[in-house]
Amino acid sequence: MKTIRKFATPLTMGAFLLSAVTGILMFFHLDTGLNKTAHEWLSWAMVAGVGLHLSVNYRAFLGYAKRPLAVGIVGAFAVVLAASFAPVAGPQSPVGAIMAGLGRAPVEQVIALTGMDTAAGLARLHDAGIEARPGQTVAALAQGDRGRQAAILQAILAE
Repeated sequence: MKTIRKFATPLTMGAFLLSAVTGILMFFHLDTGLNKTAHEWLSWAMVAGVGLHLSVNYRAFLGYAKRPLAVGIVGAFAVVLAASFAPVAGPQSPVGAIMAGLGRAPVEQVIALTGMDTAAGLARLHDAGIEARPGQTVAALAQGDRGRQAAILQAILAE
């Protein structure tokens, strides 16, 4: 426990600093370079740090469960978390709808959007390491991986 205690709090503090700064930059659309990637992936360090911090300070954390203010604050965040999963009505970015539509389209139709013939488009995909054949949808090629779907579309649509 002593070894864990030595680095649990500094890990939590460092990860919080990274997460807070990159999150604020993203909020104001000022993120550059690897800010978003660092925020998404290195937030796991915060999860680990908090988990370790909790493991060595569990008695103190359990004490908070007896304080109405602490329970209320944590409960309020739990409600906000639950509400964040609710679908949002109203105008939204069309990007999701466009990506879904392109995903449902056969690869040769997406290639046709570029003005290329199907053979040239399939060759471009092959050069990018993606084996496709006419009739396959982009979503089938991506196998449910949104990042892969974006890479497939990038390979097709890139100039």
